[in-house]
Amino acid sequence: MQKALKLKGTKESPEVVFDKDAKQFSISGRSLPEDSFQFYQPVIEWMKEYVKDPLPLTELNTHFEYFNSSSIKQLLILFKTIESLIDAGNEAKIIWKYDEEDDLMEIKGKEFKRMLKIPMELVEVAS
Repeated sequence: MQKALKLKGTKESPEVVFDKDAKQFSISGRSLPEDSFQFYQPVIEWMKEYVKDPLPLTELNTHFEYFNSSSIKQLLILFKTIESLIDAGNEAKIIWKYDEEDDLMEIKGKEFKRMLKIPMELVEVAS
């Protein structure tokens, strides 16, 4: 397994930091890649490998400014992969951060929360 996956954020793609040793799992920024499947494939593959030998607690922190509809599908696949940790008896949760004036990201967080079994905490942050 690759020790850490770190992708720098751009105006089109989010920053991704998946680092098992540092116990840091985060995605933040804008997710508008032209090909969301291509962008998220290594992220999802990394997580599929990670769930084979996870930490006792996995906490994914997200803070999106915006994402397009094709990113939603890839995020759902990623979240479902993390959700499999719970099915295997491990602890996992998603911290969904959104700016206080960003109603759309709050709504999207609530929609994901309804679709998933994984504990999900919605956190409003000052803009």
